[in-house]
Amino acid sequence: MVALDQGVKALVVANLPYGTAVPVLGNALQFFYVRNPGAAFSFAVNMTWVFSIVSTAVVVAIIVFARRIRSMWWALVLGMLLGGALGNLLDRLFREPGFGRGHVVDFISTPWMMPAIYNIADSFICISMVIFVLLVIFGVNLDGTRTASGGQQATAEPVDAGAAFSAPATDLDEPARASRPADGSRAPHDGREPLGHDAT
Repeated sequence: MVALDQGVKALVVANLPYGTAVPVLGNALQFFYVRNPGAAFSFAVNMTWVFSIVSTAVVVAIIVFARRIRSMWWALVLGMLLGGALGNLLDRLFREPGFGRGHVVDFISTPWMMPAIYNIADSFICISMVIFVLLVIFGVNLDGTRTASGGQQATAEPVDAGAAFSAPATDLDEPARASRPADGSRAPHDGREPLGHDAT
């Protein structure tokens, strides 16, 4: 993502006229090369050095935090956020007018969608934020598991079928208990021979 962002910016600087709209798809998509000293979409243009520090902190935090990720979707979100932050941070560090105060190259204009001019790094950051919100809504965790809702947790609790259908010994009726021989006793007499007498 960083290579794509920086490569396209190099082409823009080398080939597009500064401050002139170049139609690509009519008014729907235009290339409009400008330099942005502020944050995404030309926000806070007089605080370039502040955004350089913030961008650096974001990049370091993502790299440290990435060790906990086991989800492909979370890896995608933080990868896009990292690529976008790095792309614009490189502009602020190494472009004119100086280190930490460089102006970001913006060139994408979509007047029908928004009046601001932006770049590929800004697009990566915005798309990552949309996916982030969706992952939070659907309860996808960093390890790839999903957080179950209250109803799902209730239905997911195991039910002991044996306990539900087996009757305790105290529920047996008296005749059934009486017909059960005690330990060590003889089997009940079946009536075919008299007990205690010789068969002859």
